Amino acid sequence: MDKRLKEIIDNSEYIVFFGGAGVSTESNIPDFRSSQGLFKARKEYGASPEEILSHSYFMRNRETFFDYYKKNLIYRDAKPNKAHEALSYLEKIGKLKAIVTQNIDGLHQMAGNTKVYELHGSVLRNYCMKCNTKYDVDFVMSEGNCRRGVPICSKCGSVVRPDVVLYEESLDMDVMGGAVREISKADTLIVGGTSLVVYPAAGLIRYFRGKHLVLINKDKTPYDQNADLVINEFIGKVMEIDL
Repeated sequence: MDKRLKEIIDNSEYIVFFGGAGVSTESNIPDFRSSQGLFKARKEYGASPEEILSHSYFMRNRETFFDYYKKNLIYRDAKPNKAHEALSYLEKIGKLKAIVTQNIDGLHQMAGNTKVYELHGSVLRNYCMKCNTKYDVDFVMSEGNCRRGVPICSKCGSVVRPDVVLYEESLDMDVMGGAVREISKADTLIVGGTSLVVYPAAGLIRYFRGKHLVLINKDKTPYDQNADLVINEFIGKVMEIDL
Protein backbone atom coordinates (compact mmCIF):
# COMPACT_ATOMS: atom_id res chain seq x y z
CA MET A 1 0.00 0.00 0.00
CA ASP A 2 1.14 3.54 -0.73
CA LYS A 3 3.02 4.78 2.34
CA ARG A 4 1.22 8.13 2.51
CA LEU A 5 -2.16 6.44 2.25
CA LYS A 6 -1.25 3.92 4.95
CA GLU A 7 -0.32 6.73 7.31
CA ILE A 8 -3.71 8.41 6.80
CA ILE A 9 -5.53 5.10 7.32
CA ASP A 10 -3.57 4.34 10.50
CA ASN A 11 -4.69 7.70 11.93
CA SER A 12 -8.35 7.33 10.92
CA GLU A 13 -11.26 5.83 12.80
CA TYR A 14 -14.20 6.23 10.39
CA ILE A 15 -13.23 5.65 6.76
CA VAL A 16 -15.71 5.66 3.91
CA PHE A 17 -14.76 4.59 0.39
CA PHE A 18 -16.46 6.07 -2.68
CA GLY A 19 -15.65 4.20 -5.88
CA GLY A 20 -16.36 4.19 -9.60
CA ALA A 21 -15.68 2.19 -12.76
CA GLY A 22 -11.90 2.25 -12.29
CA VAL A 23 -12.28 -0.14 -9.35
CA SER A 24 -13.95 -2.73 -11.58
CA THR A 25 -11.81 -2.38 -14.70
CA GLU A 26 -8.97 -4.10 -12.82
CA SER A 27 -11.29 -7.11 -12.56
CA ASN A 28 -11.49 -7.06 -16.37
CA ILE A 29 -14.88 -5.35 -16.48
CA PRO A 30 -14.61 -2.72 -19.23
CA ASP A 31 -15.95 0.78 -18.67
CA PHE A 32 -18.77 1.06 -21.21
CA ARG A 33 -18.48 4.88 -20.98
CA SER A 34 -14.90 4.84 -22.29
CA SER A 35 -14.07 6.03 -25.81
CA GLN A 36 -13.62 2.39 -26.86
CA GLY A 37 -17.00 1.47 -25.39
CA LEU A 38 -18.63 4.40 -27.17
CA PHE A 39 -17.08 3.41 -30.52
CA LYS A 40 -18.11 -0.23 -30.07
CA ALA A 41 -21.71 0.66 -29.22
CA ARG A 42 -22.10 3.07 -32.14
CA LYS A 43 -20.56 0.60 -34.58
CA GLU A 44 -22.71 -2.37 -33.50
CA TYR A 45 -25.96 -0.68 -32.41
CA GLY A 46 -25.89 2.77 -34.03
CA ALA A 47 -26.37 4.44 -30.66
CA SER A 48 -24.31 5.52 -27.65
CA PRO A 49 -24.23 3.44 -24.42
CA GLU A 50 -26.08 6.27 -22.65
CA GLU A 51 -28.89 6.10 -25.20
CA ILE A 52 -29.17 2.29 -25.17
CA LEU A 53 -29.14 2.20 -21.37
CA SER A 54 -31.83 4.86 -21.01
CA HIS A 55 -35.35 4.31 -19.70
CA SER A 56 -36.96 5.48 -22.93
CA TYR A 57 -34.80 3.16 -25.07
CA PHE A 58 -35.58 0.23 -22.74
CA MET A 59 -39.31 0.87 -23.11
CA ARG A 60 -39.07 1.15 -26.93
CA ASN A 61 -36.41 -1.41 -27.87
CA ARG A 62 -36.23 -4.12 -25.23
CA GLU A 63 -34.71 -6.77 -27.48
CA THR A 64 -31.80 -4.50 -28.45
CA PHE A 65 -31.48 -3.22 -24.89
CA PHE A 66 -31.03 -6.71 -23.47
CA ASP A 67 -28.69 -7.75 -26.26
CA TYR A 68 -26.38 -4.85 -25.39
CA TYR A 69 -26.92 -5.20 -21.65
CA LYS A 70 -26.03 -8.90 -21.51
CA LYS A 71 -22.93 -8.46 -23.70
CA ASN A 72 -21.54 -5.33 -22.04
CA LEU A 73 -22.68 -5.12 -18.41
CA ILE A 74 -22.73 -8.68 -17.11
CA TYR A 75 -19.43 -10.45 -16.35
CA ARG A 76 -20.24 -13.52 -14.27
CA ASP A 77 -16.62 -14.69 -14.21
CA ALA A 78 -15.30 -11.43 -12.73
CA LYS A 79 -13.57 -11.73 -9.35
CA PRO A 80 -12.61 -9.13 -6.72
CA ASN A 81 -9.20 -7.54 -7.31
CA LYS A 82 -6.55 -6.13 -4.97
CA ALA A 83 -8.57 -2.99 -4.27
CA HIS A 84 -11.68 -4.98 -3.29
CA GLU A 85 -9.57 -7.24 -1.06
CA ALA A 86 -7.93 -4.27 0.66
CA LEU A 87 -11.32 -2.67 1.37
CA SER A 88 -12.64 -5.93 2.79
CA TYR A 89 -9.60 -6.15 5.07
CA LEU A 90 -10.08 -2.55 6.24
CA GLU A 91 -13.66 -3.37 7.22
CA LYS A 92 -12.56 -6.47 9.10
CA ILE A 93 -10.11 -4.47 11.24
CA GLY A 94 -12.76 -1.84 11.98
CA LYS A 95 -11.34 1.04 9.93
CA LEU A 96 -13.71 1.08 6.97
CA LYS A 97 -17.35 1.73 7.90
CA ALA A 98 -19.07 1.84 4.51
CA ILE A 99 -18.63 1.72 0.75
CA VAL A 100 -20.50 3.94 -1.69
CA THR A 101 -20.18 2.66 -5.24
CA GLN A 102 -21.28 3.63 -8.72
CA ASN A 103 -20.58 0.08 -9.89
CA ILE A 104 -23.28 -2.53 -10.44
CA ASP A 105 -21.23 -5.74 -10.38
CA GLY A 106 -21.53 -6.80 -6.72
CA LEU A 107 -17.76 -7.38 -6.37
CA HIS A 108 -17.50 -5.48 -3.08
CA GLN A 109 -19.94 -7.88 -1.45
CA MET A 110 -18.18 -10.84 -3.07
CA ALA A 111 -14.96 -9.65 -1.46
CA GLY A 112 -16.62 -9.55 1.95
CA ASN A 113 -17.79 -5.98 2.52
CA THR A 114 -21.16 -5.79 4.26
CA LYS A 115 -22.30 -2.15 4.17
CA VAL A 116 -22.35 -1.21 0.49
CA TYR A 117 -24.50 1.57 -0.94
CA GLU A 118 -25.00 0.75 -4.63
CA LEU A 119 -26.00 4.08 -6.17
CA HIS A 120 -26.82 2.57 -9.55
CA GLY A 121 -28.21 -0.76 -8.38
CA SER A 122 -26.89 -4.21 -9.24
CA VAL A 123 -26.96 -6.58 -12.21
CA LEU A 124 -27.23 -9.42 -9.69
CA ARG A 125 -30.78 -8.35 -8.80
CA ASN A 126 -33.75 -8.36 -11.18
CA TYR A 127 -37.49 -8.08 -10.77
CA CYS A 128 -40.74 -8.53 -12.67
CA MET A 129 -42.15 -5.18 -13.73
CA LYS A 130 -45.72 -6.35 -12.96
CA CYS A 131 -45.70 -8.69 -9.94
CA ASN A 132 -42.27 -7.70 -8.53
CA THR A 133 -41.03 -11.30 -8.28
CA LYS A 134 -37.27 -11.27 -7.74
CA TYR A 135 -34.80 -13.08 -10.01
CA ASP A 136 -31.03 -13.56 -10.03
CA VAL A 137 -28.60 -12.91 -12.85
CA ASP A 138 -28.59 -16.56 -13.97
CA PHE A 139 -32.32 -16.37 -14.66
CA VAL A 140 -31.85 -13.33 -16.88
CA MET A 141 -28.94 -14.90 -18.77
CA SER A 142 -30.71 -18.20 -19.43
CA GLU A 143 -32.26 -18.24 -22.91
CA GLY A 144 -34.85 -20.70 -21.60
CA ASN A 145 -36.35 -17.89 -19.53
CA CYS A 146 -36.35 -15.37 -22.37
CA ARG A 147 -38.50 -14.46 -25.34
CA ARG A 148 -36.31 -13.08 -28.15
CA GLY A 149 -33.66 -12.29 -25.55
CA VAL A 150 -36.04 -10.50 -23.16
CA PRO A 151 -36.40 -12.25 -19.76
CA ILE A 152 -40.00 -13.14 -18.92
CA CYS A 153 -41.45 -13.68 -15.45
CA SER A 154 -42.24 -17.35 -14.83
CA LYS A 155 -45.19 -16.38 -12.61
CA CYS A 156 -47.10 -13.75 -14.59
CA GLY A 157 -45.41 -13.61 -17.99
CA SER A 158 -44.37 -9.95 -17.78
CA VAL A 159 -40.93 -8.49 -18.52
CA VAL A 160 -38.18 -8.94 -15.93
CA ARG A 161 -35.86 -5.93 -15.75
CA PRO A 162 -32.53 -5.45 -14.03
CA ASP A 163 -32.50 -3.61 -10.71
CA VAL A 164 -30.17 -0.98 -12.11
CA VAL A 165 -30.73 2.75 -12.49
CA LEU A 166 -31.06 3.55 -16.17
CA TYR A 167 -30.33 6.94 -17.69
CA GLU A 168 -33.37 9.22 -17.25
CA GLU A 169 -34.28 7.41 -14.01
CA SER A 170 -33.78 8.82 -10.52
CA LEU A 171 -31.40 7.33 -8.00
CA ASP A 172 -32.93 5.51 -5.03
CA MET A 173 -33.39 8.15 -2.34
CA ASP A 174 -32.92 5.66 0.50
CA VAL A 175 -29.57 4.60 -0.95
CA MET A 176 -28.57 8.22 -1.54
CA GLY A 177 -29.61 9.16 1.98
CA GLY A 178 -27.53 6.36 3.46
CA ALA A 179 -24.53 7.36 1.36
CA VAL A 180 -24.84 11.00 2.47
CA ARG A 181 -25.05 9.99 6.14
CA GLU A 182 -21.95 7.81 5.94
CA ILE A 183 -19.87 10.36 4.04
CA SER A 184 -20.95 13.08 6.47
CA LYS A 185 -19.74 10.99 9.44
CA ALA A 186 -16.39 10.00 7.92
CA ASP A 187 -13.10 11.36 9.20
CA THR A 188 -11.44 10.06 6.01
CA LEU A 189 -13.01 9.73 2.57
CA ILE A 190 -11.10 7.68 0.01
CA VAL A 191 -12.36 8.23 -3.53
CA GLY A 192 -11.10 5.75 -6.10
CA GLY A 193 -11.54 4.89 -9.76
CA THR A 194 -13.92 7.71 -10.61
CA SER A 195 -13.49 10.93 -12.57
CA LEU A 196 -16.11 12.62 -10.36
CA VAL A 197 -18.01 14.05 -13.32
CA VAL A 198 -21.15 11.86 -13.32
CA TYR A 199 -23.89 13.58 -11.32
CA PRO A 200 -25.70 13.39 -8.98
CA ALA A 201 -23.33 10.74 -7.60
CA ALA A 202 -20.24 12.95 -7.92
CA GLY A 203 -21.92 15.62 -5.83
CA LEU A 204 -21.77 13.35 -2.78
CA ILE A 205 -18.19 14.44 -2.12
CA ARG A 206 -19.54 17.83 -1.05
CA TYR A 207 -21.02 16.27 2.08
CA PHE A 208 -17.59 15.30 3.41
CA ARG A 209 -16.51 17.38 6.41
CA GLY A 210 -13.77 15.16 7.80
CA LYS A 211 -10.00 15.45 8.07
CA HIS A 212 -8.60 13.64 5.05
CA LEU A 213 -9.82 13.51 1.45
CA VAL A 214 -7.86 11.02 -0.66
CA LEU A 215 -8.32 10.79 -4.45
CA ILE A 216 -6.97 7.77 -6.33
CA ASN A 217 -7.58 7.84 -10.08
CA LYS A 218 -5.55 7.37 -13.24
CA ASP A 219 -6.59 10.82 -14.48
CA LYS A 220 -7.14 14.17 -12.84
CA THR A 221 -10.51 15.04 -11.28
CA PRO A 222 -12.27 18.39 -10.66
CA TYR A 223 -11.68 17.91 -6.92
CA ASP A 224 -7.92 17.33 -6.92
CA GLN A 225 -7.19 20.76 -5.47
CA ASN A 226 -9.43 19.96 -2.47
CA ALA A 227 -7.68 16.70 -1.58
CA ASP A 228 -5.03 16.02 1.06
CA LEU A 229 -3.60 13.25 -1.11
CA VAL A 230 -3.92 12.69 -4.87
CA ILE A 231 -2.50 9.53 -6.43
CA ASN A 232 -2.71 9.11 -10.22
CA GLU A 233 -2.24 5.37 -10.42
CA PHE A 234 -4.19 2.10 -10.70
CA ILE A 235 -6.18 1.74 -7.51
CA GLY A 236 -5.33 -1.94 -7.02
CA LYS A 237 -1.62 -1.12 -7.07
CA VAL A 238 -2.09 1.75 -4.62
CA MET A 239 -4.24 -0.14 -2.11
CA GLU A 240 -2.74 -3.62 -2.30
CA ILE A 241 -2.16 -5.05 1.18
CA ASP A 242 0.30 -7.84 1.91
CA LEU A 243 -1.98 -10.07 3.99
